This record gives sequence, structure tokens and C-alpha cells, in this order.
Amino acid sequence: MFLVSSLLIFLNFHSISSAGELEADLNGYVLYCPCMGRFGNQADHFLGSLGFARGLNRTLVLPPWVEYRPNEVKSHQVPFDFYFDVKPLEEFHRVITMEKFMRELAPKIWPPEKRISFCYMARNSIANKGGKKEINGGCNAKDGNPFGPFWDTFNIDFVGSEMYAPLHYDVHHGKAAEKWNEKYSPSKWPVLAFTGAPASFPVQEENRGLHQYLKWSEPVRSAAMSFIHKELPNAPFIGIHLRNGMDWVRACQHIPETRNLFSSPQCLGYNNEHGTATPAMCMPNKEIIIRQLRQLLKNGNFESIFVASDNNHMLKELANALKKFNVVVKKLEPSNPHVELAILGMSNHFVGNCVSSFSSFVKRERDSRGLPSSFWAFPDQRSTKKSVRHDEF
Repeated sequence: MFLVSSLLIFLNFHSISSAGELEADLNGYVLYCPCMGRFGNQADHFLGSLGFARGLNRTLVLPPWVEYRPNEVKSHQVPFDFYFDVKPLEEFHRVITMEKFMRELAPKIWPPEKRISFCYMARNSIANKGGKKEINGGCNAKDGNPFGPFWDTFNIDFVGSEMYAPLHYDVHHGKAAEKWNEKYSPSKWPVLAFTGAPASFPVQEENRGLHQYLKWSEPVRSAAMSFIHKELPNAPFIGIHLRNGMDWVRACQHIPETRNLFSSPQCLGYNNEHGTATPAMCMPNKEIIIRQLRQLLKNGNFESIFVASDNNHMLKELANALKKFNVVVKKLEPSNPHVELAILGMSNHFVGNCVSSFSSFVKRERDSRGLPSSFWAFPDQRSTKKSVRHDEF
């Protein structure tokens, strides 16, 4: 017991000085801009970045979430802990919010004159100088939106670029982590600041389980619980996600050209071991949606359906088609994607879009808690005659 207590005391003092001042992690830090896509994509990248930082044994700097608001040119950066609790993540690995890192540590270990941006290869930028166009090599980490606004939020400018090819992010196989630490030792490179997330999309299979450490903040949880208690009967409910905006309609047109689109590995498998993507999986029609909901209502004691959507919630269509089941069909007003995700995660059964990263977030959360989920038009009944339970994948 004494040994354990002594070890805990040592670990606590590893990051806190005797004067109460935050000390730098001698193993270094991983910092990045979550600059690809909206929340669902950023969440995939976050899990990969967390796994990457753990593999290198560097503290992960938790970046703010990048949001895009209507009629505004520049992105907004929302602090990580506005939506999620930090403490559960610390159970897995060392983390620190970007706000705290920049305020308390950056001036000492990452001063302005030592800020180098990392990228796999040059992101060429065209500049207009004296009426002539010149190509600027390097990472150009602040070129464009959200890159520029993200780093500007913390008054970060870079004095140089570092191209790290052929190194990669997969620290679960081979000696990738060892090679990173050999080339970029923490003593010489205390901060690895990536132009984009050091992770793949969709999230690497080995990093899916890390979602168990991603817990909603108290305000988000409370808002979700409040909606459930006030708007839904005190009984089991189904949560569904309908992705049907015009941008999604265009994206689904690429289904014939690819075996795995966006987050489809969550149901099809990373090697298409459970089939290939179909137009119905990506954009299910009304008949498919109603048929699956009827089947769920017949087999379960559900009294309400919560709908999250980027466009058409189909509230009237669903209410009319499911009238004989006497169920309440509701959506959140005004819309709040994060609260909607939390509500879907709390549902007694979730039906999501196999291709969507928004649905993928819910599926991972529910998997970590052992809750049942299924997908629209999956498995593909046209390609299999045997009965497969939707929640097996």
C-alpha cells in the first residue's frame, strides 16, 4: 500500500512543481488543428490523435472544436471541455486543454521563435507579390479557413515547416512510434504541432474503443436528460438519425464508385467483410425507414421516437405511418447537434446511417456501453438470404 501511495504521489508531482506551477511533460506534446470536416469527422480524428499521442507517450493537447456558422466567413473555435469532460480521458492518457497549454506552458517550452508546423508534405500556397504569383512551399499551416482562424485564436504564427514523410500515424503496427521518437526526440522537439490531425478518417479500427473515455460535459448531459424527461413518455424510446440534406444527396451519388464511403466500415467492416455500400444504406427512402421502425415497434415496448436530422425530420410522415403503434415522434427545438447526439446515445435502440460519421459517433458510444444499434438498409437483403441481427456489427 505504501508503494502504491508513493507512486501516486510521484505521478502527481511529475506534472506539478512544488510551487504549484504546472511543469512541462518531458516526454513532449502533440498538438494539432482539427481542420477536416465538421464535428463527426473531427471526433474520428480526435480518437486517432489520442491513440497516436499514447503511442508516442506524449501528452495530447486537446484542441477546440472547429465550428462553422451560417453567414460567417471564419470558423469558430469552441473549447474542448465545453462539450466533453477531461477527467475520463486522463484515465487513458495524459491530456491538457489547448487554452491551458498556451497560457501556462507554451511561453516556456514553445516560444514564438521555435514554433514549427508539421505536415506530411508541402501544402503549396500561391501568393501575389508585386503583381506576380509565387508558389510558397512548406506546410503553410495558416493558409485558408479554418486553418488560419484556428491558430489565430491562440495568436500562433509559425517560423518554419517540417515535412515528416514517410512517417505515418499507425502506431498499432510495426515500429512507427519508435521511428517517430528517434527522428523527433522530445528533448529537441518538445512540441509536434500538426497542420491537420495525426490520424486517419474514418477512425482506425484499433482506436474505435477509445470512445469509452469520451464523456459528455455536464451541461450537454443535463440538456439531453431534460429533453427526454419533458418531451418523451417515461418509457423506452427509439433514436434515429436521418441524413438527407442536399450535400448528402450529392455524396451518396458516389456510392457506385466506391466499396467503402466515409464511415461505412462501421457496419461493412474495414475490409468489406460484411458487404459493400449501397445507395439505400446511404440514402434510405421513406418505405425503408418506416418498414424498419414498424419491425422495431412490433418487437419492443417503445412508446416514442426521437429524430435527429440535418434537413428533413419526417415527423408528420412517421407519425401518420406509425399511428397504430400510438407512438410520439419528436425532434429537438431549436436544433443542437451535440445534445441530439447525447439523446441518441441514451435511447433504448438507435438506428443510424451506416455511411455517416454523425451516426458513427453514436454507434461507438453505444458500443462502449453495450447498447443495441442498427442501420438503415443493412444488412442488404438483396445480397443475403440468411437472417442477420442488425446489432451484431
